[in-house]
Amino acid sequence: MRSLWDPDATDHILARLDRLTPDTSARWGRFSCSDMVAHLNEWFRMALGEISPASKQVPIRFFPLKQLIIYALPFPKGVPTAPELIARSGRAVWSDEVRSFRELLGRVVACSAETRWPTHPAFGSMTRRSWGVLGYRHLSHHFTQFGV
Repeated sequence: MRSLWDPDATDHILARLDRLTPDTSARWGRFSCSDMVAHLNEWFRMALGEISPASKQVPIRFFPLKQLIIYALPFPKGVPTAPELIARSGRAVWSDEVRSFRELLGRVVACSAETRWPTHPAFGSMTRRSWGVLGYRHLSHHFTQFGV
């Protein structure tokens, strides 16, 4: 299973990022390409504990749904996200977002095994492994949204 902790997987993510342009059209959803990268940057900031979206008390916080969604099931299209993760929609600047993406991805993958991870707003408490797999799958989902 691919994870942000796998250097080959992060290289693959960066190669996909390089194939995007600010004019790349979405296959589904309302994000512009710049807004999508800004959303991923906010996700990184959440994983780093820099922003704390409001917690949702939903069934996916618990076994087995949590594990199924993080590790197995395909991500559905159009699932609502925390407002904090789309707060900059419509104001994202491509070059700034791409630069931030590279920096934030580097910071996340540099986290050690001893890193204390924040509580995810939908999934609750998660391990380093869960954050790595979910992160990779989330990035991949949105890059697929834009055809890369």
